[in-house]
Amino acid sequence: MELDLSPKLAKKVYGGQGGTYYAWCPNELPMLREGNIGAAKLALEKNGLAMPRYSDSAKVAYVLQGSGVAGIVLPEKEEKVLAIKKGDAIALPFGVVTWWYNKLNAELVILFLGDTKTAHKPGSFTDFFLTGLNGIFTGFSTEFVSRAWDLEESVVNALVGQQSGKGIIKLDAGFQMPEPKAEHRNGMALNCEEAPLDVDIKNGGKVVVLNTKNLPLVGEVGLGADLVRLNGSAMCSPGFSCDSALQVTSIVRGSGRAQVVGVDGKRVLETTVKAGNLFIVPRFFVVSKIADPDGLEWFSIITTPK
Repeated sequence: MELDLSPKLAKKVYGGQGGTYYAWCPNELPMLREGNIGAAKLALEKNGLAMPRYSDSAKVAYVLQGSGVAGIVLPEKEEKVLAIKKGDAIALPFGVVTWWYNKLNAELVILFLGDTKTAHKPGSFTDFFLTGLNGIFTGFSTEFVSRAWDLEESVVNALVGQQSGKGIIKLDAGFQMPEPKAEHRNGMALNCEEAPLDVDIKNGGKVVVLNTKNLPLVGEVGLGADLVRLNGSAMCSPGFSCDSALQVTSIVRGSGRAQVVGVDGKRVLETTVKAGNLFIVPRFFVVSKIADPDGLEWFSIITTPK
């Protein structure tokens, strides 16, 4: 049976007044399951908070638009509170706890691409929330929670019963969130739109590669990444990964044409790609893209941190 490599858009999973969480489904994009890759997107409105959670997968986050604040707690480390903005890439190793907040009018949109080898469902992320209606402590009996934190059961009933929202909530205006610290960005985030270029072709395009040199945490994630910006009508020549890595591509801006060639020189994909599309190139397959006149920009993860 031939794999369907055609680009797909994300589907809404849950949301409310504070924002929406979208994901790409392995049933619609079989290469996610085949390659053990997860892909999702978070869109937060003004005062929207994606509540604290940990995941069953390591990921790379990329800010597609807007700006906001991220809280990140690495295992056995202090919490880092980062100011984030469009173009930021953040490595999120396995076991990290995160929250995301948007205090501005403009929508904050964050892309998540990651490895699901440790996940409950291949090709999908599963988040475990610390708070909210589906928070992990709502599932324990009041006896267990009261003994764990030495609280009266009446207090536990009040705490658990007052939880609201599922995954994303909208905070009241004036609610005080932790303030970001400039030094917390060091080693945690890299802005791909401001970083030194790895490739710069006059009238062609620009490439920034995310690896263990400029963002050491990607070594713990087990993934590399790049941001490619093609000028109008420019071409990214046919190429493949020589170390058996999969390439997972999210179109960030613009549109263009893509072709993928596989075994026996057979063209397995010829399509138009546009902002919001996600597609995956299998191991050793060769891919090429040509930008439309308005240009083409994409963010990719490669299943190796090298």
